Amino acid sequence: MCSINAQSFLLPPHPCPVVAQDQCSETTIKSAKFAQIPSWVSLNLKCSPSSVKTHQIQHGQVENVHLISLSKQGKLKQVHEFLKLMDEASVSVNPSSYKSLFETCAKLRSLSDGRLIHDRLRRTMKDPIGFLENRVLQMYCDCGSLVDAQKVFDEMLDRNLVSWVIIISAYAEEGVLDKAIWLFSHMQGSLSGFRPNPSIYTSLLRSLTDFSLLELGKQLHSHVIRNGSGSNVSVDTAIANMYIKCGWLEGAELVFKRMAEKNAVAWTGLMVGYSQAETLEDALELFVKMMKEGIQMDEFVFSIILKVCCGLGDFKMGRQIHGYSVKLGLDSDVSVGTPLVDFYVKCGSLESACLAFERISEPNDVSWSCLISGYCQNGEFEESVKIFKSLKSKGVVLNSFIYTSIFQACAALADLNLGAQAHADAIKRGLVSYLYGESAMITMYSRCGRLDYANQAFELLDKPDTVAWTAIICGYAYHGNATEALSLFNRMQDCGVRPNAVTFIGVLTACSHSGLVTEGKKHLESMRGEYGVEPTVDHYDCMVDVYSRAGLLEEALELIRNMPFEPDAMSWKSLLGGCWTHRTLELGKIAAENLLQLDPDDTANYIVMFNLYASHGKWEEAAHFRRMMAERNLRKEVSYSWITVKGKVHRFVVGDRHHPLTEQIYSKLEGFSSSSENAGNALLTEEDVSYGLPERKEQLLDHSERLAIAFGLISTQSNTPILVFKNLRACKDCHDFAKRVSMVTGREIVVRDSNRFHQFKLGECSCNDYW
Repeated sequence: MCSINAQSFLLPPHPCPVVAQDQCSETTIKSAKFAQIPSWVSLNLKCSPSSVKTHQIQHGQVENVHLISLSKQGKLKQVHEFLKLMDEASVSVNPSSYKSLFETCAKLRSLSDGRLIHDRLRRTMKDPIGFLENRVLQMYCDCGSLVDAQKVFDEMLDRNLVSWVIIISAYAEEGVLDKAIWLFSHMQGSLSGFRPNPSIYTSLLRSLTDFSLLELGKQLHSHVIRNGSGSNVSVDTAIANMYIKCGWLEGAELVFKRMAEKNAVAWTGLMVGYSQAETLEDALELFVKMMKEGIQMDEFVFSIILKVCCGLGDFKMGRQIHGYSVKLGLDSDVSVGTPLVDFYVKCGSLESACLAFERISEPNDVSWSCLISGYCQNGEFEESVKIFKSLKSKGVVLNSFIYTSIFQACAALADLNLGAQAHADAIKRGLVSYLYGESAMITMYSRCGRLDYANQAFELLDKPDTVAWTAIICGYAYHGNATEALSLFNRMQDCGVRPNAVTFIGVLTACSHSGLVTEGKKHLESMRGEYGVEPTVDHYDCMVDVYSRAGLLEEALELIRNMPFEPDAMSWKSLLGGCWTHRTLELGKIAAENLLQLDPDDTANYIVMFNLYASHGKWEEAAHFRRMMAERNLRKEVSYSWITVKGKVHRFVVGDRHHPLTEQIYSKLEGFSSSSENAGNALLTEEDVSYGLPERKEQLLDHSERLAIAFGLISTQSNTPILVFKNLRACKDCHDFAKRVSMVTGREIVVRDSNRFHQFKLGECSCNDYW
């Protein structure tokens, strides 16, 4: 329905007199001054005969102008009040005013107001002219009341082509195809000399969006040809798009090629079809042809073609398209700038994504969502959280994708406080994305050490999908609860949900952390045959880890050599870790030799070999690895641990003495010192390397997780668990320290290092020292 864009007539706060020559002369009204005429000018004229004469000449013109003004401003309450005044003054509403009123009701979707005005029309106008009845019909359709619309249509004595177009289009747009087609067939017998309006065809064709409706679409296409409407560009475009939506790309191509005139919508529609069919090269070729033919580009074209470039991994072409958008002056438009940000994020170029974002004149919630997601994908979680907090403080509109990204950031940062706040805020705003957002929330709670909350969130899902099942299975796996993880995997299959590659990573990790060699091997072998999931090198690495942790090092080496992939660094790193656990020097040397070729900058490899040689008394060889680290100036990322108390994060590094409670922390630690710790003084940890290989005897007590645990002991209530996070793997000495503290104090201590969770209770760890 077309809307009238005439200028609204705004009334001033004080009345202004009508311009007149004298009391007895005819009033001269200047159309440009209608905005200065108050509503009471002719409604309250009760004075001289000259005023009556003026009133008669105007025939309610001023009142109807004011009525239209109120309508244009959407002031329907004032409209009803003014209509009452017009009735009292016996001033009739003219057809143009009714037309404006019905259009406003339709625009505002105000069905109740539309019904009131329609009732008034019936009372005051015995035989309304045809265009008014069509306005009423359109109003009911736009307001979504097909029942009222059908009633008006049935009562119409003089239906014209416009009437049929309105009612058929309404049913088609609502998806009531049977009724729309029946009306379309009935119309052909009701109108003599009938030739269907193109808008009828386009409405019907747009409603055909499924493969099951393809035959009906073909019949409509035939009808278009028989009635000579095949040369209409809007109808041809609708036919091509219909074939795309119904899954017949070949038909869309045929229609497109035969079109005498092609608009941007037709080009874009076929491009979407190629994209959906994953024939991305064809989509790119079509875009290039579109450029050569000088077709005017709209924002949607850039959105589609950038997704195509991303799917092809064609970063160079994407940059060229970016340059073309700059040339057209469209890159600052949010509908072009946002896809550019998304393209660069998915191609791993965060710097380019940020530059593209800065060019957007008015970024919306989708723009911000792409940027936040980019920071998360790039591992810059603190920056994504910073942006999120800034957006909230400024009252910027957020969406569910932003919250999903923040849940992921909180999981990576182990920020339970912010994660819980974001969860509550998302619930309040109704922005927890179904399944994807809920799955991210499950992961967030499990990674923050609250597996109970993660389980509650999972159990509240009506029908968990593969991602949700995988999230909770991985949660239990990383907490070392293999029994529950495998039980959930069985429940998943009982519910008819198919596992994916990530699900099996969780299952194999559970087997690895609990020494379940037979189960791990069974699940790896069942992936392809039973579930149709192709194993990757990551799955084989998990199995290597299963064997290595269990001490089956020869089997692990055999698997590495015989697996259908080139071993990666993780393959050899898992074997090397098993060699250190079981003090197997010869196989450790083989693993280290291969590992140092693939990843020569990882300090953990040097540390393990130093310790492995040292444990066998080979100090000269051990010193060689220590010299290699010094010569190559290898420094691991700074090791630190953190604990959240009363909503505030307290971070500690090795030997940290900057905390306000330093004296109390070290005093508490002294109470747990033990001579038994000195047995391993010659060995190194990643935390030692982070600070330039200090003497173990002096630094052992200062390891960051011990400082965090001690702070937790003096800062939290005795009946609450102490939850500590560490960015690197915990060393054996600190693992034993946590067990001893839990025994002495009776406190539950949970430590999450870079590998897994450790839950210490009464001197025992949930890992059963199998880590």
